[in-house]
Amino acid sequence: MLMSLTASHKNASFDLLEQLSLDADAVATSITTASERVRGSVVVATCNRFEVYVDIDGDGPDAAMGAVSAATAVVAGASGIDAATLERTWHVKTDESAAEHLFAVTSGLESVVVGEGEIAGQVRRSLESAREAGTTTATLERLFQRASQTSRGIKNRTPIGRAGRSIVRLALELASSRVTDWSSMRVLLIGTGAYAGASLAALRDRGVTDVSVFSPSGRGATFAANHGIATVDPADFASVVAAADVIVTCTVTEGFVLDADILQRARVEYALAHTSAHVRDVLHRDGTPGCPVNHDAYQLVIDLGLPRNVDPDVASVHGVELVDLETIRIHAPLEELQATEVARAMVGKAARTFTRVTHEESLAPAVVALRAHGQRILDEEIARIAHRDPDGVAASALRHLVGRLLHTPTTRARELARDGEAERYVDALEALFGIDVDADAAAERDGEAAS
Repeated sequence: MLMSLTASHKNASFDLLEQLSLDADAVATSITTASERVRGSVVVATCNRFEVYVDIDGDGPDAAMGAVSAATAVVAGASGIDAATLERTWHVKTDESAAEHLFAVTSGLESVVVGEGEIAGQVRRSLESAREAGTTTATLERLFQRASQTSRGIKNRTPIGRAGRSIVRLALELASSRVTDWSSMRVLLIGTGAYAGASLAALRDRGVTDVSVFSPSGRGATFAANHGIATVDPADFASVVAAADVIVTCTVTEGFVLDADILQRARVEYALAHTSAHVRDVLHRDGTPGCPVNHDAYQLVIDLGLPRNVDPDVASVHGVELVDLETIRIHAPLEELQATEVARAMVGKAARTFTRVTHEESLAPAVVALRAHGQRILDEEIARIAHRDPDGVAASALRHLVGRLLHTPTTRARELARDGEAERYVDALEALFGIDVDADAAAERDGEAAS
């Protein structure tokens, strides 16, 4: 059974999502080892969602409830959120519904900005991280690969995402009423993470040419060289912060990289460094804490980090407007209804196809076991009559007969799998032929491992 547990901007507060922004790899590993029923898991953690996809050994309510409890306990322990709060928050989906949800997420249909381009890459990187952590399964691999294929199909065949809308682009749109000439803006980009490249592209599309990057982790020089922009030395950080017209933060560092105190002190230092000696002397003599900055200047701070990179108190600084993920969510545009309907129809069809194929593959070991059983009997009978069948006529007839006898059970396997009745098929094989599918599959795996 496949299952997804979702907390997103649609059912959880921004503060709760911020608490959930934790080490996804470690959580996936812990969930996989927390219950014998859990074969594998993949965690998708982005700025507006935290989702767990689980491959469960077994079907039915008991298996699902056990997996939910195990995953919730792990996430609660890692995030510090009460387990009862998580249980009330989760949107839980299984099998086809879980597949349809992931396909919609990967295609940008569940994003704050419908059709955003970043989410497909984030989902793909979630699968890659799970691979490195060793928490994927064949079913989860197929699920996530099919999600990527569906996303590409929707991008190529519908208007969704063609306008290049994204979270950062919407943030710039929200600020456009205050910024008359983007080409004259001095921009400081803090961070080199997933949103940094998208942010730089969106800024350049608006005509911005003066961009510098600062990385708390020290990766700024590499990012700057790759994108043809300036890098900021830590010693110059305060002056660049004060001089910037726009500051975009998108780093994964812990703690705030910018708050009201940092911004105010940066402004003071910048003003003093660019003020005449006479004015500086007057300022020092009378003890005035302020500085001759242009108080009519507008400074835009865009915080794309989760957890927050910017302390909300920067909004109290004169002339500063803060646009964070909560602001973006509130002002997100309505979906383009027609395009979205077509995209969702494609998602639904892809989910049904995935589920049908998955069900058919779930009975593959049973069909293999049945055919192996028939082949053993056939080989025994051919060996028994070999001395009386020098021309192989009887052997050929037996092969034809066994092929015809196995045709209908093989076809019925697909039909029953599509109808969700695979267990009936496995039970019938054991009742009629004494075939233990699980034991046969285990013996085959042991033989492969030995060789």
